[in-house]
Amino acid sequence: MQLVITIINTTVSILTLFVFIYSLLSFILGPYHPMRLAMGRVIEPMLVPIRKVIPAVGGLDFSPLILMILLQVIGSILVAILRSLS
Repeated sequence: MQLVITIINTTVSILTLFVFIYSLLSFILGPYHPMRLAMGRVIEPMLVPIRKVIPAVGGLDFSPLILMILLQVIGSILVAILRSLS
C-alpha cells in the first residue's frame, strides 16, 4: 500500500511542477515553441474544463492555480483513503 501512496504523491508533485513550469513558460516562450507545445499536450487537457467553468478575469487566467490546488486536494484525498484502508 505504501508503494501506491508514494506513486500518487510523486505523480501529483510532478504534475504540479509541470503546471507551474508551463505557466512560467507562457510568459517567456512563444505559443508555438516546441517545449510549450510538448508540455501543452499534457497540461492543456486538464486546464480546458477549468477554463470553461472559470473564465479569465481581467486578462488573468487562474486555471493553472486552480489546477494545482485541485491536484493537491485530490492527491491528499486519495492518500487519506488508502491509509484508512490499511
